Amino acid sequence: MNKNAVDARGMSSLESRAAFSLAGIFSLRMLGLFLILPVFALYAEELQGYTPVLVGLAIGAYGLTQALLQIPFGMLSDRIGRKPVIIGGLLIFAVGSVVAAMADSIWGVILGRALQGSGAIAAAVMAMAADLTQEHNRMKAMAVIGMSIGIAFALALVLGPVLNNFIGVSGIFWLTGALALSGVAITLFVVPNPEDSHFHRDTQPEPGQFGRVLSNPDLLRLDLGIMILHMGMTALFLALPLVLRDSIGMDSASHWMIYLPVLVLSVLLLVPFVVIAENRRRMKQVFLFSIGALAVAQLGFFSFYQSFWGLVISLLIYFTAFNVLEATLPSLVAKMAPADAKGTAMGVYSTSQFSGAFIGGLAGGWMHNQFGLQGVFLFGAGAMIVWLLAALRMAEPNYLKSHLLKVGALDADRARELQETLLGIEGVGDAVLVAGDDVAYLKIDTKRIDMSVLDEFSVSHR
Repeated sequence: MNKNAVDARGMSSLESRAAFSLAGIFSLRMLGLFLILPVFALYAEELQGYTPVLVGLAIGAYGLTQALLQIPFGMLSDRIGRKPVIIGGLLIFAVGSVVAAMADSIWGVILGRALQGSGAIAAAVMAMAADLTQEHNRMKAMAVIGMSIGIAFALALVLGPVLNNFIGVSGIFWLTGALALSGVAITLFVVPNPEDSHFHRDTQPEPGQFGRVLSNPDLLRLDLGIMILHMGMTALFLALPLVLRDSIGMDSASHWMIYLPVLVLSVLLLVPFVVIAENRRRMKQVFLFSIGALAVAQLGFFSFYQSFWGLVISLLIYFTAFNVLEATLPSLVAKMAPADAKGTAMGVYSTSQFSGAFIGGLAGGWMHNQFGLQGVFLFGAGAMIVWLLAALRMAEPNYLKSHLLKVGALDADRARELQETLLGIEGVGDAVLVAGDDVAYLKIDTKRIDMSVLDEFSVSHR
C-alpha cells in the first residue's frame, strides 16, 4: 500500500476506505448490541424464568464476556492476523444472535447475549486501523470509528422500539445476526489488506505496561468513571421502558418519539460543552459539571417518574451529560496516559467500560427486584455521586495531544539522543523513543508547537 499517495497531512483514498469500512463493521456490531436496549425489559416479561435480576443479567451479559476477551483477542490478532480474528468474532456474534432469537426462556437469551459479547473484536479493529494508516492520520481514523459508535447507539434507541413493533425482539435478534454477517462481507471484500501488520503501542495494550497504567491514580479515576457511566446507562434502560409504558401510558412502539428529539437536542447541546472543555481548556470543570448533571437527571427520574415533561427534561439532561462524558473521557485518558502507554491505558479503559455494562445490568436488576423501579433510579444517582466525589481529586489535565512521529528504526544510543532533542523543542511536553520501534511517541501542545520543526525529524519528509 502506498500510504503517501497524497499530501502527508491528508488521508489517502485507501486510508479513508479503511477508516470508513472498519467503522462500518464496528457500528453494525454495536447497533446489534444496542437495538434491544430500549425494548428488552418489556419483552422479557413474556419469557420463561423471568425475574428482574435475570433481565438485568441478560442485558449486561455481553459486557462480561467482552471485558474478558477483548484484550486477548487483540493479542491473538498479532499472531494469526487481524481479519481472521475479526471474522471469527463476527461469526461468534452471529451465533449468539441466533441463540437469543430462538430462546423461549430468559436463560437462553442470557446465553445468546454472552456469546454476542464473546465476539470481542474491538481491539483487533483498532489494531487493523493502525496497520492501515500513517502515523499522523491515525487519530482521524480512530475519530471516524468513535463517531460511528455514537451514531449506532443513537440509531438503536430510535429504531429499537420501531422494529419491535414490526418484528418483535426475536426478530431484532435475527436482524443483529444478519448485521454481523454483513460485517463479515465488509471485512472480506471492502477492508484493505495491510502490507505490514505489527504491534502498535498507541492502539494496543502491552502486558509490560499494565502495572504502570494500573498504578496511575488519575487513570484509575477515569476507568472508574467509564465503568460507572455505562453501569448507570445499562441500569437506566431496565427501568425507563417500564416507566414510559406503565407510569406515562405510552405504547412501546411510540417510545422513539421521546428518544429521537431528546437525542437530537442533546447532540446540539454537546457541542458548546466540548468546545469549552477542549478549546478553552476547561476540561475538569466541564467534566465535573457533567457528572453532577447525571446525578441530577437520575434524581429527576426518581422524582418525576409519573410526569411526562419531568421525564423528558430529565432525559435531555441525562443524554447531554452522557454524550459530553463519552466525548471527553477518551480525550482525558489520552492526556493522562504516558506517551508510550496510550494503547495499554485505552485497553484498560475499554475493559472497564464493558465491565460497567455487566455490573449495571446485574445491580440494576437486583435493585428493581428489591426496591422497585424508583430504586433503580436512586442506585444510578448514588453511583454518580460516588463518581463525582472520586473525580474531585483528579489532577487538571495537561492539554497535551498525543502525536506519533515516524523517525525510522534507531538503535538505543540514537534513540536516546533524538529523544533529548525532541524534548528540547518548544511545545513538546513528553517524548519517548523505544529502540527498535520506528516511531517517536510524543505529547505536544498544539497551541505552542511549530509542526514544521517536528516534520524535520520525520522520515516521511526527508
